[in-house]
Amino acid sequence: MVNQLVSSPLFGIVLCVVTFWVGTRVNQWLRTPVANPLLVAILLCSVVLLAFRIPLEQFNIGGEIINMLVGPATAALALSIYHQRKVLGKYFLPIVVGSFAGAATSLASVALLCRLFRLDEVILSSLLPKSVTTAIALEISAGRGGIGSVTILAVLITGVSGAVFAPLMIRLFRVKNPVAQGVAIGTCSHAVGTSKAIELGELQGAMSGIAIGVAGLMTVLITLLF
Repeated sequence: MVNQLVSSPLFGIVLCVVTFWVGTRVNQWLRTPVANPLLVAILLCSVVLLAFRIPLEQFNIGGEIINMLVGPATAALALSIYHQRKVLGKYFLPIVVGSFAGAATSLASVALLCRLFRLDEVILSSLLPKSVTTAIALEISAGRGGIGSVTILAVLITGVSGAVFAPLMIRLFRVKNPVAQGVAIGTCSHAVGTSKAIELGELQGAMSGIAIGVAGLMTVLITLLF
């Protein structure tokens, strides 16, 4: 009975939804960026899988269905972008330049650290696209012979870190311009970070959504040089 339950796609879907709901409640209760709903959900899912010794493959039967919704959810950001189209036209060049600078900095830092610690080329290829959305990151990693699971983990850690620390960094560096806030978050922490940008404001969320696409394109082009 238990094996049938955990082998069902509903198990992974329900576990993801319930843990994220709990994460949202915890975030509302604690009111701190550290209690990011996605981070809480990841920790709770891990605890459940480890406590009941459930293989990751069984969880992924339903988890992959949730993962399929990432693309449509990202595309839905286009509505916010449409509402802010006048702002986009006004700041088009700074947005493109800022996204390029962020993508280049991310790639250069990964390459430098991998060289410094003498990591294999396979690891370098897996980590390079850490700051772009999962679909693009996996294609870049696969094209360079990287390890898909390592890439997904790197993308996840980058996104959650951005969502958790973005508000702190904005205050620390006194970034007042909402366009700059959105571009910075979207460039460095893709869709997960954009969820936090949306909480900061509709303009920040729209600019972050734009930065996801621009930074993704820039990353694809720059990685051709590595």
